[in-house]
Amino acid sequence: MEVEYRGANCVVIKNKKVLIVVDPTDNVSVKEMKNSDAVVLMTQKKFLPNEHNEQNFIIEMPGEYERNDVSIRGIPVRTHIGADEQAKNATMYSIEIDGVRIAVIGHTTAPLDDESLEDLGMIDVVIIPVGGGGYTLDARDAATIVRQISPKVVIPTHYADTQIKYEVTQESVENFVKELASIHEKNTAFKAKILPEALTIYELTRTS
Repeated sequence: MEVEYRGANCVVIKNKKVLIVVDPTDNVSVKEMKNSDAVVLMTQKKFLPNEHNEQNFIIEMPGEYERNDVSIRGIPVRTHIGADEQAKNATMYSIEIDGVRIAVIGHTTAPLDDESLEDLGMIDVVIIPVGGGGYTLDARDAATIVRQISPKVVIPTHYADTQIKYEVTQESVENFVKELASIHEKNTAFKAKILPEALTIYELTRTS
């Protein structure tokens, strides 16, 4: 299993049997969206790009899903921005693939409540936005959620990038690295052959 970063909150999670694309919004380039077999996870319904393959298996709400020996659980959470602060109009996901348990957090609020943490269960890898700006989790809130979950690996997303147009200015990923104060590695992809013993931040190079 490996994870690649496409920019914004979009990552691609794949193995030999399944291809999962998370939040392929219109401001990022994701070649995998042309693959009719792709499973598309949306943390909010509005993030589905205007141009997408109608044959994609699209998941955009809470529930239990199964695809080629991969288990996906959608869990309702509050959106970071919304008129009703209590409404759970966003979805975070727990994914089990090749024996690795991944949490995709999305644009929610911190801290997570006890019910959400229980629904997530034990997690090895957390994928979480960190750019702040009032649009999504900032470095401090993202670090709070990571500490609540206690994974082995965290992959930050949705941070400042001169090649991506955001609705609001995003903070540097370095703010999150400093806030979490954990081991920090830079890679083109995360490959889950052996999980690290101590919490490690994997900053992935954006690819398309």
